[in-house]
Amino acid sequence: MGLRMQARVAFVSGGGSGIGAATAIRLAQEGATVVICGRRREPLDAVVAQIVAAGGRADAVQADVGDEAQYVAAIEAQTSTSDWRLNFTTSVDGTFWGTRTAMQLMQASGGSIINLSSICGTLGTAWMAGYSAAKAAIINFSRAAAAEGAAAGIRVNVVVPAVVETPATAAMLSDLATRKATEKLIPMGRVGQPVDIANAILFLASDEARYITGAALPVDGGRSAVLV
Repeated sequence: MGLRMQARVAFVSGGGSGIGAATAIRLAQEGATVVICGRRREPLDAVVAQIVAAGGRADAVQADVGDEAQYVAAIEAQTSTSDWRLNFTTSVDGTFWGTRTAMQLMQASGGSIINLSSICGTLGTAWMAGYSAAKAAIINFSRAAAAEGAAAGIRVNVVVPAVVETPATAAMLSDLATRKATEKLIPMGRVGQPVDIANAILFLASDEARYITGAALPVDGGRSAVLV
């Protein structure tokens, strides 16, 4: 079977570490030319070097997805609602700018856009109202974009992970008791790995998912299927 992403260009936001890096590597392994972006140059360059060393094609663009001028005016949230706004600036605004730009570029040729949400966007999470609301917004925004883009052959889907072992969760998961308690809530008995998410993104980007759009795909070891 041929490479699923041969002769395609993939743009991966947050590609310097965690899920983004794993996704960039998997897409490159399947033949895509990958462009990754993120705030810090060194991790981006390291991922590009890893892809190139394996025979792939990749480049890096340094950009802050929470800053519209860099991503496609500095945005500062210094009010009493700063945490709330930060969640929407980073998650929702960045997703909107990226999706809007990609859809403009894909009008003639079609394409696939995969946005990343969280189980917190489908289940209420105490003390995480801003994060949960932002992740829920990504899901319904993506559904609307899917409806708008379908006639042009543009598919828009969302991957919805639960806890994934990344630098962002390292401190939490390093505590053995916390890790065991987290894993106990997951039917498959373990937290996700970045490659688990990357494989789902690869599937949605490929022609194997050509009739799938507007979907929010849980990749969570069954976490969203059970009540606590």
